[in-house]
Amino acid sequence: MIKEERLQLIIEHIRKERKVLLGDLSTLLEVSEDTVRRDIKELSDQGLLKAVRGGAISRSPIPRHFREREHYDVSHKGIIAEKAVKLIKNGQVVLFDSGTSVLAIATLLPQDLQITVITNSFPVASVLEDHPCIEVIFLGGRLNKSSFSTSGFEVIQTIRGIRPDICFLGICSIDLISGVTGINYEDCQVKKTMVETSKQIIALATVEKLGTTEPYYITSMSDIDTIVTDIAPDHESLKAYKDAGIRLE
Repeated sequence: MIKEERLQLIIEHIRKERKVLLGDLSTLLEVSEDTVRRDIKELSDQGLLKAVRGGAISRSPIPRHFREREHYDVSHKGIIAEKAVKLIKNGQVVLFDSGTSVLAIATLLPQDLQITVITNSFPVASVLEDHPCIEVIFLGGRLNKSSFSTSGFEVIQTIRGIRPDICFLGICSIDLISGVTGINYEDCQVKKTMVETSKQIIALATVEKLGTTEPYYITSMSDIDTIVTDIAPDHESLKAYKDAGIRLE
């Protein structure tokens, strides 16, 4: 088997299984683990997968710019939002990050819901500006033009002075071993601070984001209280997360 054929088989395998092990690929391709390791490094350098200890896992398939993400997988984000709204109670202080799944929640909040929303997302603030009962605290800072959100020292310092009841965390990539990761360094620093200060962390993730990873670390799975997905909580894809003690919605 020539190298190009091996690389294509590795790509197809990881698209199907979400992760691969060196030993399994060595057997499948009938080559040494050193050869597989070099192949994985090459594909990782091309951004086609993420090399990890002992193998590789897939990268998140979602678009990177907010405008593209806003129109991506809309129906499944709607399912997540409908589930997430039910977790909010009157009187709570709720952190909304800059994810498009979080924006979907903002659009569904009942008109009689009385909460305080703290957000660094311009779209979330815009959606809620006319809500009759919700107080909005906007986190000012440097504009991230790819996510239409703010980031930087001022944002992080403000978050550190708050103890929200809930943090809705829009997920780029989530994996039991790698934890929650993202594609933008500054955005990930903001999310990390949100996790550190909030009483309850609710992660929002479509099923395609499970078992994927990106370069910048946000938090470990032990910090996630609940994962809200677009599939049933008893779906086989979620069994490992349930076994880890995470609440599923």
